[in-house]
Amino acid sequence: MIKNYRIQSIDLLRGLVMIIMALDHTRDFFHLDRSIGNDPLDFQTTSPVLFMTRWITHYCAPVFVFLAGASIFFAGRRKSTKEISFFLLTRGLWLIALEWTVIYFSWQNNFLYSIMILQVIWAIGLSMVFFSVLIYLPRKILFGLGILIVFGHNLLDRYDEISDNLGGVIWSVLHVRHPFTWGQSHHIIVAYPVIPWIGTMILGFMFGELYKSDFDADRRKKILLQLGFGSIVLFVLLRSLNIYGDASPWEYQSRTIFTVLSFVNTTKYPPSLLYLLMTIGPAMIFLAYVENMKSKFFNHISIFGRVPMFYYILHFYLLHAIAWILFFASGHTTSELDFINRFAGLPKNYGFHLWQVYLVWASVIFILYFPCKWYNNYKSTHTHWWLSYV
Repeated sequence: MIKNYRIQSIDLLRGLVMIIMALDHTRDFFHLDRSIGNDPLDFQTTSPVLFMTRWITHYCAPVFVFLAGASIFFAGRRKSTKEISFFLLTRGLWLIALEWTVIYFSWQNNFLYSIMILQVIWAIGLSMVFFSVLIYLPRKILFGLGILIVFGHNLLDRYDEISDNLGGVIWSVLHVRHPFTWGQSHHIIVAYPVIPWIGTMILGFMFGELYKSDFDADRRKKILLQLGFGSIVLFVLLRSLNIYGDASPWEYQSRTIFTVLSFVNTTKYPPSLLYLLMTIGPAMIFLAYVENMKSKFFNHISIFGRVPMFYYILHFYLLHAIAWILFFASGHTTSELDFINRFAGLPKNYGFHLWQVYLVWASVIFILYFPCKWYNNYKSTHTHWWLSYV
């Protein structure tokens, strides 16, 4: 049997954010408010529960990208710089291709839908392509670059004018979320500009240093807690001042609870400094406290963290299949589907209450556990080259 070296706490954290991520996508497919077009972060139409249902999933993308950087570090211990560069280039291009085909099809179930959204897998893939070159930099310079990007990229927020030319496309890909149109009815939305994600991946790569086999566990825990609580304190300080770190300042609202929610409602597209501090900080504290915890429940969650790409692709297709089953089971017909203008083909004003969304989400996680457990066992006992790409 082949034994793969795994870091349980990192698998656990990754598995947890994968589970939480599925909640947001379940809401995308099934929630009535989403079907109508209401934004769960809009204080004019949302409720605290709906807001938090969306907000808690903010932790997923930054933690996932950060840990992707750590995984690159772990892989690099077994490869030369040239080998890891080639792996990053090929895997990055592979992820971009997946976003444009397999993942796009899992959202829409057809290739006729008029909007393509470049999301997190695309951003990770493109970041890996950049990283395949940056990996040759000395570690100190690479670390400095990561710090400069994460803490300084909000200085670029003022340059948000986008034109529909090649320069505008490039700048959107790098830093400004923007929709583009080609032909008469086709649109592409750059939802995940990559500059801050590259910085996050670099810092995740450097973070892997803490998990070298000869690194003292007590010292690691101390550093994790210092970084975690330091990030939270810096977030609170900068957010209170409303002067730097996020393009959308918080504001007093008509209700105290919404004022609090406004304070934590930081910018995800692209991820602001405050957004990253708010999400990565608690993740480090989590890692510090769960490192030596053992339980069957944690082992079950870790399964998802060991096969993230397999889980990611599968959960979209499962959500789409359940959405269609419930659609037809509730008396709707194919004539009501609109593949050209509607997400997943589902008509406007179709959906379920939030508590029902949570039931579907729990069911999806339960179902996915079994194929993910099988695939994890397969990966643990085989060495096919393609396993590192899925």
